[in-house]
Amino acid sequence: MTDLLTHAEYQALAAEIDLPRTPFIDGKFRAGSGPMMDTVNPATGAVICQISTAGSDDVDLAVEKAREAFDDGRWAKLHPSERKDVLIRLCKLITRRKHELAVMESLDSGKPIKDCEEIDIPETIHTIKWHAELIDKVYDQVSPTGDDAISMIVREPIGVVAAVLPWNFPMLMLAWKIGPALAAGCSVIVKPAEQTSLTALRIAEIAHMAGVPRGVLQVLPGDGPSVGEPLGLHKDVDMVSFTGSTQTGRRFLRYSADSNLKKVVLECGGKNPAVVLEDAENLDLVAQHVTNAAFWNMGENCSAGSRLIVHKAVKEPLMERILARVRDWKTGDPLDPANHLGALIDSGHCEKVSSYLTGDAVIGGTVEGNFVVPTIYEVDKDDTRAREEIFGPILSVIEVASTEEAIALANDTDYGLAASVFTAHTRTALRAAREIRAGTVTVNSYGEGDIATPFGGYKQSGFGGRDNGVQAHDQYTEVKTIWVDLSDPNDADNVG
Repeated sequence: MTDLLTHAEYQALAAEIDLPRTPFIDGKFRAGSGPMMDTVNPATGAVICQISTAGSDDVDLAVEKAREAFDDGRWAKLHPSERKDVLIRLCKLITRRKHELAVMESLDSGKPIKDCEEIDIPETIHTIKWHAELIDKVYDQVSPTGDDAISMIVREPIGVVAAVLPWNFPMLMLAWKIGPALAAGCSVIVKPAEQTSLTALRIAEIAHMAGVPRGVLQVLPGDGPSVGEPLGLHKDVDMVSFTGSTQTGRRFLRYSADSNLKKVVLECGGKNPAVVLEDAENLDLVAQHVTNAAFWNMGENCSAGSRLIVHKAVKEPLMERILARVRDWKTGDPLDPANHLGALIDSGHCEKVSSYLTGDAVIGGTVEGNFVVPTIYEVDKDDTRAREEIFGPILSVIEVASTEEAIALANDTDYGLAASVFTAHTRTALRAAREIRAGTVTVNSYGEGDIATPFGGYKQSGFGGRDNGVQAHDQYTEVKTIWVDLSDPNDADNVG
């Protein structure tokens, strides 16, 4: 269990933190060429600080420095164990400053401090450490050949990587990108979401203190047109790794086509089903998972279980248990560890989520400021709330009469990121998991696997690769074949 502070202690810490306010380029903070940007606390509407944003000139400079760092090998050509040691030091420094980083994350994003302390910080550290430990344990290959040749299949770092982050898990998604990318030996330029720049800037500073060389990890705060688009179109960026909306993900594919055909990896939206079949056991546990899937992080989660597809035989007793749990989820000041839910990211997003609060809700349906309480609607399969990604604390409940109907409905979406199946029978569970078209299917639980399991989606939920697992490490590398001819050069039979 994390050593949580009190509400008053978190408030005091929030008042005294010296926040980063400029881009981090070539190993130091420097003023950006873009306009000043307000960083707003979603819970209060107060301006936390103003940040000097990056412009196209800063993008060019950061790419130039990233390329210099990559080409001269100050990071890419280090012995693997040396890169590992630096990243382990980074993890230790993050651990020492965990309370500070948790408060910055909560202030910036509206996330509950309890989640920041107990989930985001530990998982950020674990992710970076896992990929660091992998550096000197991933082996290349020698292919089968005849006696007259040897063929080596080797990984090489892909080069300069642009990592474009979402605002819902700013620190953890940063780790998902920089962990494997730095482990592979790449130079990384991070474009945080404009709403949540603070922890990315601080971690870049800490990484430099840990020994990551200048130019290897840089952070450019700013908006999409000023930073994201120039990175996507830059001909000296070798790869873009993006997590965010499907609409924005499409843009990066266009940027790649219009520039240097850089590699693009996308982790996009989801409309994820929780399928509860008639033989589901322990409905109390099912209710716990369904509630967490729908409302954790205010529903601002790509893998949120926003559709409950439930067999009519168990719907009523399950709903009773879900409603009992939802009533215990407290919404309020994110810096208060007693609260389960904080504020939505900003007023614009809150307005969008609030537009779905129509008709009679089973529970919830109220909004105050940027706070939306957990809300449940019973809907049919064609209801807008059952089809569109809301990215808020709204659960749509759809009744079905058979396993076949449930699976068909689970697949009736443009997305395919995650899904959950609840059933007492192993055979049914495995068949359902095989038939549901999603990148991760959990059985009798909600989750995304762990750091060792690849995470990404089918259909419009993903493109080009996976986060987490060895697969994440691989996507930041190029695969090269080195063929060595061992035949006798004096043997005429081997020539021609």
